[in-house]
Amino acid sequence: MSEKTLIVYYSWSGTTTRMAKLLQKITESKLEEIKVSADTFSNDMNKTSEIANQQIASGDLPEVNKISKLDDYDLILVGSPVWSGQVATPIRSFLKQVGDFNGKIAQFHTSAGSDDKYEADFEKLLNGLKVNPGLGMTSGDLSNEKSATAKLSNWIQELN
Repeated sequence: MSEKTLIVYYSWSGTTTRMAKLLQKITESKLEEIKVSADTFSNDMNKTSEIANQQIASGDLPEVNKISKLDDYDLILVGSPVWSGQVATPIRSFLKQVGDFNGKIAQFHTSAGSDDKYEADFEKLLNGLKVNPGLGMTSGDLSNEKSATAKLSNWIQELN
């Protein structure tokens, strides 16, 4: 990959981490994990969903680590789980750091259910920045590493 690429992701259960690490293996890009304090979310998926929905409704998003020098990259791949059809709140917080980034941005996501509104939600959060087509996968998709790698490789080629 000739473009300088950064992979930024948040993972609650580990599924998005698996997808991000496969992307890193394919692209040989820098990988940055978005982190929140340990007490931000519950270990229970339903409680975490309630917390995230409250965060979105109130606009009180969790604090996340700062990723520096975003403008050093040509392409930022942003990974997130899908929560209630939406971008996870830690990634919502990260996207505020993106500002007026001049390079390409594309999202990748993992979901256990419906993700049909995810891409539109992601684009809306970037306030008019151009967003390239994203890619979603399930844990089932990721369980076959060879197939997942092929799908991710094809997506990366389409972005270039």
